[in-house]
Amino acid sequence: MNAPSPIACTQPLPPPATVGMQLGEVDTPALMLDLDAFERNLSVLDRALSGRDVRVRPHSKSHKCPQIALRQIARGAVGVCCQKVSEAEAMVAGGVHNVLVANEVVGARKLERLAALARHATLGVCVDDSGNLAELDVAVRRAGTRLDVYVEIDVGANRCGVEPGAPAWALAQAVARSGALRFAGIHAYHGGAQHLRTPAERSAAIRQAVAKVEASIAAMRRAGLEVDVVTGAGTGTYMLEATSGVYNEIQPGSYVFMDADYARNLGDDGQPVHEFAHSLFILATVMSRPTGQRAIVDVGLKAHSVDSGMPTVVDVEGARYLKASDEHGVLELGGPGTVKLGDKIRLIPGHCDPTVNLYDWLVCYRGDRVEDIWPISARGAFY
Repeated sequence: MNAPSPIACTQPLPPPATVGMQLGEVDTPALMLDLDAFERNLSVLDRALSGRDVRVRPHSKSHKCPQIALRQIARGAVGVCCQKVSEAEAMVAGGVHNVLVANEVVGARKLERLAALARHATLGVCVDDSGNLAELDVAVRRAGTRLDVYVEIDVGANRCGVEPGAPAWALAQAVARSGALRFAGIHAYHGGAQHLRTPAERSAAIRQAVAKVEASIAAMRRAGLEVDVVTGAGTGTYMLEATSGVYNEIQPGSYVFMDADYARNLGDDGQPVHEFAHSLFILATVMSRPTGQRAIVDVGLKAHSVDSGMPTVVDVEGARYLKASDEHGVLELGGPGTVKLGDKIRLIPGHCDPTVNLYDWLVCYRGDRVEDIWPISARGAFY
């Protein structure tokens, strides 16, 4: 008896949908993008910044998708941010020609790749250490390229970044002395402020960040060094930086999608902020209905990130995503008869960025039809 032929394993796997398919036919779990809501979010940002002398450099770590980056650039963004060299490589390969690696890059191999990539795009990177700067300078000289360098200062997140003021000035001077590197400005992102719940908390955090940036700019200008760009900000605070008179470039990322955690941020009225709409969903199938108050979906820990809490159930009134295991999600139902086996329901992920990184494809829909399918080209690009 002949053995069956092995099934070829392709990477990435084929998408869970085809263009023109109805949503009920999409295989699950699937990462879904509501194009109407997505496009509204792009327009909301455009209107909020209209008339302001502030550039937009959206952060692509949220979407990891050159198709989205190109749409942002078509609306006037100067380029994108990313976090890792491999993300930058994916963006450049996808047609994005202005990329800031808004992070430190350490290690000979990574620096070599970064320097080589500068042959194909306008490329920037952050530094907060003189030793790393020296290694970056060597790599760029060997590659025969040029690189924009931003001095990252710690504005309150207590993560990366040199101390503001004189330490930032000293590092900027070292960048300016290099023939292969160009001092491009200051990177001042307060990640910890993005999910502070009240407007007062967010405003206080950004006021402190602005003061630290101003101290750094003053120190640099006393030494005759001009600061062309101050870049930072995220979806939770971008208007605070944009109206500060100090930042002239902002980096919101999650605004294109939103997630369950951002929906917990409050506005001046004490209610959740609804400036941007939820456009990103995980489509799930009810795979088991063991009791009247419990349903099981096929979206578990391998299909979404739970670092910011469980997802929100959209299509079943009174339902709550209670807990997750590797391949299963347990829904607590408000009453019997609300869902049946095989039903498709949408979930809003708790944290969009790491959830997107779990998928190869973004199924884009409008109404009840799949309109397009975009590859998440930088999925798994964390090296």
